[in-house]
Amino acid sequence: MKTLLLVFCLAISACVGFAQQVADPNFDARVARPAYTKNGPKVLFDEGHHNFHTMTGRYKPFADLIANDGYQVLANAQKFSAQFLKDFDILVISNALGAERMNAPEASNAAFANTECDAVRDWVRGGGALLLIADQYHALAAASAEVIACLPS
Repeated sequence: MKTLLLVFCLAISACVGFAQQVADPNFDARVARPAYTKNGPKVLFDEGHHNFHTMTGRYKPFADLIANDGYQVLANAQKFSAQFLKDFDILVISNALGAERMNAPEASNAAFANTECDAVRDWVRGGGALLLIADQYHALAAASAEVIACLPS
């Protein structure tokens, strides 16, 4: 009985923790001495692949912090292409999914087309910096085959 109760409590706490993934509205993103006062690196936040975290959503404190540090931050809902990426220094991809909902069976499907993978790979090889976050099961599956496998080692 104690084992069953423990399993039940763990299951409930996991559900509650998942349900409460929200940005801290009180996070102080001020930067006393910004690293860049003008012409900071251009950061592109991927929001075109059913991303679980976005610049205006769960990652708003992070986006605000780097913007206040002088980075030029832009959200992107477009597919990746060499032409588009060439204007950016840093690409942030956070938990891209193969479907709109994290719990959908298709969420683990490929999040990126082969042409997008090629564009990102070539952009990184050319000096672009990629911050790839895949800390959710479906996001790891959706990103691994296309992006992780084709990045330069």
